[in-house]
Amino acid sequence: MVAELRVSPEHHADAPARFDGHLLDKLCKETLASSGDAGLLDRLRQAYPGYPLHLARLGHEWYRLGGIVKANGVRIAADIGEWAERSYIECGQNFNTLLAYCEEGGFLATQHTGVTLYIVAQTGSRAEDFVQIEVDRTQETADRYLIDAENPPEDLEGLIDPIEPVEVEPFAVGAARYTYRRKTEVALFMRELGRHRADRHPAQRFMDDWNDSSAGQQRAFCEDWSLRLFQHIGRHGEQIMNVEIVHNRTREVPRLEGPDGKKGKALAALLNRFDAQAGYPFAWYFHMLKGLVSPHVGEAVQRDLSKDYAYLPDRDAAVLKRWAAAPYCL
Repeated sequence: MVAELRVSPEHHADAPARFDGHLLDKLCKETLASSGDAGLLDRLRQAYPGYPLHLARLGHEWYRLGGIVKANGVRIAADIGEWAERSYIECGQNFNTLLAYCEEGGFLATQHTGVTLYIVAQTGSRAEDFVQIEVDRTQETADRYLIDAENPPEDLEGLIDPIEPVEVEPFAVGAARYTYRRKTEVALFMRELGRHRADRHPAQRFMDDWNDSSAGQQRAFCEDWSLRLFQHIGRHGEQIMNVEIVHNRTREVPRLEGPDGKKGKALAALLNRFDAQAGYPFAWYFHMLKGLVSPHVGEAVQRDLSKDYAYLPDRDAAVLKRWAAAPYCL
């Protein structure tokens, strides 16, 4: 059985972890989808027992056009666009004939509702040493009549995706399912990203700062952060890559107002309280880079350091000093 397969972790820090795309795809297809996703995570952990796989975050819910079913749920077509164009041709390219056929059939249109799971596993000690696996959980639902007999569409576009459809009580068409999207060896991705830039990408600077700070000494980067990746081929055949660091929001994000003239012990207490709520040291700094904390906080701390206040560990003070010399944000 697939669940009995075992994959051992690589020991070399620069070697890619051996997460096999074909196996991941098979596991997704064979696993019954559920809202808690525990079943899928269990299967992945059984297949890769050497890696601490966990669900980092869920993406935003998204929708796409589905197919066509009868009122009793019997499938007519999986792709409404392909069916409409084919049926139009079969009706002699007579749109009125197509409308009459649709009305007679009493067909319903479906849509796919989906959410992307971002599953991660740490593979080394650096921020970029993790694998990110993206899986879509989707459910097809019948939710509208194919056409509005009282106000029929004027063209194929209006039939396929009407602005004001006639809705019905939604019902599921088949079971929810998982679809494997991709896996990314983040260290390799970031290395390749660096090859296409003259300067250091802000996301790489963020990871460098994590590695050099107290946060990186005490916490795995992928516990709190994951990536939104962009990669495609340009019109001239060039590789276009970009990345956005996303906060996983595994806990409520603490609030940190501006420094309001605070300095020294008062400012240090404010930062310590934020870090304690976030769950790791120097958290305020990384939230600042993401725009979740005002940059005025970093500026105030840097002023304190220049006046010989010493409430930051040396490694964190060095990171902040580097940022102050060349500020950036994500």
